[in-house]
Amino acid sequence: MSRRYESILETIGRTPAVRIRKLGPDGVKLYAKLEAFNPMASVKDRLALGVIEDAERRGLLKPGQTVIEATSGNTGIGLAMVCASKGYPLVVTMAENFSVERRKLLRFFGAKVVLTPAAEKGSGMLIKAEELAETHGWFLCRQFENEANAEMHSRTTAQEILADFADGGLDYWVTGSGTGGTLKGVARVLAAESPQTKVVVCEPDNAQVLGSGISQQRNADGSPSASHPHFRPHLMQGWSPDFIPRLTEAALDARHVDRIIPVDGNEALRLSRALAREEGIFTGISGGATLAGALEVCRTAPAGSTVLCMLPDTGERYLSTMLFEDIPEDMTEEEVALSRTTPSARFDSVAPGAPAQQTANGAAAKPAEESDAEATAYLAQAIGDPTEPVVMFALEWCEFCWSVRRFFARLQIPYRSVDLDSVALQADDLGGRIRRALNARTGCVTIPQIFVGGRFIGGCTELFEAYEDGSLRALLSDAKVTFRTDLDLNPKELFPSWVQPRQRQHSGEAQDA
Repeated sequence: MSRRYESILETIGRTPAVRIRKLGPDGVKLYAKLEAFNPMASVKDRLALGVIEDAERRGLLKPGQTVIEATSGNTGIGLAMVCASKGYPLVVTMAENFSVERRKLLRFFGAKVVLTPAAEKGSGMLIKAEELAETHGWFLCRQFENEANAEMHSRTTAQEILADFADGGLDYWVTGSGTGGTLKGVARVLAAESPQTKVVVCEPDNAQVLGSGISQQRNADGSPSASHPHFRPHLMQGWSPDFIPRLTEAALDARHVDRIIPVDGNEALRLSRALAREEGIFTGISGGATLAGALEVCRTAPAGSTVLCMLPDTGERYLSTMLFEDIPEDMTEEEVALSRTTPSARFDSVAPGAPAQQTANGAAAKPAEESDAEATAYLAQAIGDPTEPVVMFALEWCEFCWSVRRFFARLQIPYRSVDLDSVALQADDLGGRIRRALNARTGCVTIPQIFVGGRFIGGCTELFEAYEDGSLRALLSDAKVTFRTDLDLNPKELFPSWVQPRQRQHSGEAQDA
């Protein structure tokens, strides 16, 4: 089989079914279908491609037309990939309580993210998407009711499952309740071609919308007219919006669902972590929740049964959620003790003797007194240029330099960055020579080094301190530099993330690179 593709979109699907050995019970074969193997690491890549290509075929989506959808994140991320590949602008509406990394991923692809109040739940972001689509003439995907969503799963996911278990059959298929596309698309194929396979749907135990037996109130066009009375906020992002989607309702009405299992959020967290530590499988909260439902099935399944559960995405979508709440950024006591078992590269001691200075590209530096005229002249011109009174001597990918760049960007301070390791300064080691001349002038060997109106401020830490005590504002004003004065900015929040824990431990002190 060829592994060369003409487009990233051709890599969607064909995800593996992997045996769960350590967490699975004896006597039952438990498998997980790892949808994180899709290019944007979630099952929603399938939905995104299916909906967009269906709209193209039917003439509902015109070249260059903006696509819009209400999404908790994964559908939007899948759409962002598809739209980027096909050339469609994308706008998504998303409730503010979904994880921050989802917003960033969307914007990284060039999509626009319109946040809606968390109090208005999934219905709020859906109504906002409908309003924007109608106002601007955009194509609305309608993932919760679009038959192309389910059809994509009938053509791909269901066929993969049938092929993977053709040799011995599949007794139970376990999935979560999201848009209903996976559920309806797969369940109807299993009902027709593998009728012995029981379909099990999981939902949050504190928001048993499906298990309540209460119908969804709808408008004349079929859209939900109100939140379902049994909905409550829950942990499983991507599961169970505050209404029953039309696709889900259709699967229930067709009697394609054999069992509905409520899942405790704490159990979902526990099993997501257990999958990583015991099986080496990285999935999110909804994946842990689906596994919880599958394990409940296994407890009563006849010996020799085969169970497959869907793991819809990757754990990386949940870094800012409580799934990672107990995962520290700084070293634990045990890790500190391990570090102290050898003498080098420790935080509790300083190696004897000052380290030798290095050039920007890592070569050993010449003594400062040997700095040459060309480097000194370059330095003087950069620091003394009245048209660019704010100048930073930096390394291109130094994290502290990027903290300063973010600081200047927030305050809209124009500045010049002399990147000493840049390609432009590599000839004859000019960058390294400028750095030696800089060190000789300031007596400072760290990077970055910042000047305002010819005056040396210091590094990242000193710059932030000058902003906090007000002296930076005075220097900028004296140098006739315009900047924003209306921000309530805490510059220490711009330090690299790995510095933050040590800042808290050491009263805000930090070292530059």
